[in-house]
Amino acid sequence: MTLTEMLCQLIAIPSVNPMGSEAVGGIYHETRLSDWLETYLRQLGVEHERVEVAPGRCNIFGKYSAHPAAKTILLDAHQDTVPVTGMTIEPFCPRVEHGRISGRGAADVKGGMAAMLHAFTRLVRERPPASANVVISFTCDEEANATGIQHLVHCWREPAAAGHWLGKAPDACIVAEPTELNVVVAHKGVLRFRIATQGRACHSSDPAQGVNAIYRMAKVLALLERQADELRHHPAPHPLLGPPTLSVGRIEGGASVNIVPDSCWIEIDRRLVPGESVTRVMETLKAKIEHQVPEARCELPWLSCPALAADHNRSIAVKLLEVMTGMGLTRSTIAVPFCTHASTVSEAGVPTVVFGPGSIAQAHTADEFIEIEQLEQAAEVYFRFCCGAAEETFA
Repeated sequence: MTLTEMLCQLIAIPSVNPMGSEAVGGIYHETRLSDWLETYLRQLGVEHERVEVAPGRCNIFGKYSAHPAAKTILLDAHQDTVPVTGMTIEPFCPRVEHGRISGRGAADVKGGMAAMLHAFTRLVRERPPASANVVISFTCDEEANATGIQHLVHCWREPAAAGHWLGKAPDACIVAEPTELNVVVAHKGVLRFRIATQGRACHSSDPAQGVNAIYRMAKVLALLERQADELRHHPAPHPLLGPPTLSVGRIEGGASVNIVPDSCWIEIDRRLVPGESVTRVMETLKAKIEHQVPEARCELPWLSCPALAADHNRSIAVKLLEVMTGMGLTRSTIAVPFCTHASTVSEAGVPTVVFGPGSIAQAHTADEFIEIEQLEQAAEVYFRFCCGAAEETFA
């Protein structure tokens, strides 16, 4: 199977994350893709494992064992994609034309997945003498809740919960995301949670008989707008990522225009920079909101991922850049505002970078595609990196 053929097969298998909506129809969740990956690893003849993270949603792992004393590299790519509403191309009928492969997930992140799996396959078949041990992980539910990677990291921290070889942390990790072959050494974290206000319903012809939950929420929104403005003008922005940010992304309330609403809720997206604690940020926001608007209630966050700091991943970045220089490619280390699995892995003590083919500008788009040349270059970089990493120090 060529790399292009592999990516086309991956795109053709729907693995849409419902993103909190009801999963109706056969395109949702990762089950079919997990089946394909598990079968591929079995036929490749490598040690592999399937771990259920949530009902019907699994992480898939494969292991290439080069030498017991060699370092272990984790290659991670998430299985799920965002929904396909509004796409202008057939999402699951990959098209190969003009040097590109199109379809949902081509850039985010089945292109990176295919490149990693292709490199992993070469390691198994060619067994280069100085190769590191390599664990390849295909994690679930990245787009909504990051439950797959959190479960994996929990296995390292709580070995009793792990499989027979997942209880030990790797020496280094590369997370696949579309970076145009640049090496991401820092990115923002994310905290997402909901705020609710309660009121008392009544007929809208006499609103004084009720309590309007939307009016109560208006006080919260004004407070959050001031908070967002304060963050935007932060006196000491991060040198690579700028200031933290806050955004209200959703609001819903009321049942009908002729009923005073008895409930309202909003959803918050707070982006963190290195040095900020997810727990401390949440506690501070909650205290401020509930003190100034006692009628409001902050719910527990459904997503909380730290920022990735460029403190412990320089050696991986340097090695990747050296590999690309040897291939005649000129790339650099960068910082990005979006969040990835890398920060969760890094927080667990593993030096981690983000690296992969494709452009973030194509992720989640109506005509998502990836350049075949960059796909092939990424596969070669992953392979060469692992080939020479048996005795590397990733501190």
